[in-house]
Amino acid sequence: MADPLDALRQALARTSGASSDFDRNPGAILPEGRKLRAAGVLVPLIQGDSGFDLVLTKRSSALRHHPGQIAFPGGKQDEGDADVIAAALREAREEIGLQSDQVTLLGTLPTHETVTSFLMTPVVGLITGDFRPVAEPGEVDEVFRVPFAHVMDPARFSVQSRRWRGQRRHYFTVPYGPYYIWGATACILRGLADRMSL
Repeated sequence: MADPLDALRQALARTSGASSDFDRNPGAILPEGRKLRAAGVLVPLIQGDSGFDLVLTKRSSALRHHPGQIAFPGGKQDEGDADVIAAALREAREEIGLQSDQVTLLGTLPTHETVTSFLMTPVVGLITGDFRPVAEPGEVDEVFRVPFAHVMDPARFSVQSRRWRGQRRHYFTVPYGPYYIWGATACILRGLADRMSL
């Protein structure tokens, strides 16, 4: 059987185009003069009982952007960040207590543009050592794990829709138990799942 880490590294080495929240909405009107803000999100994997788990967060319902949604730890690149990778690591430290020296970087995925004008770079990393998540109360309601195999199975994804700002918007979902994983998070995971299945 193939080494899952090798398979992941091979998937990360494959080239593909950037993705966007607008991909499944070809009739969507993009905001004129929009300025995209650089952001880095960490796609953190950790060894579980039966393979790798993906660590995700449930965002605080008090947040301005994407309240209550399931997300990767991460956020916008600040002036003090060397790049989007540094931003992803800093935000993971702040949001879930993951120290940067506990992360082995495996690579990045193509950028993803959100409807809220962020240009996110997903940074895939392997958590090493004894990691015990500490949720930042103002930003994160919960830190939880999902089996990586679950979100790497394209058959578990579906496209759903809802009305947003007067338009019907379509998006990927990949639910897991009580967690409704959708939008940009699900889109990025679907892109990785497609790479893994090649």
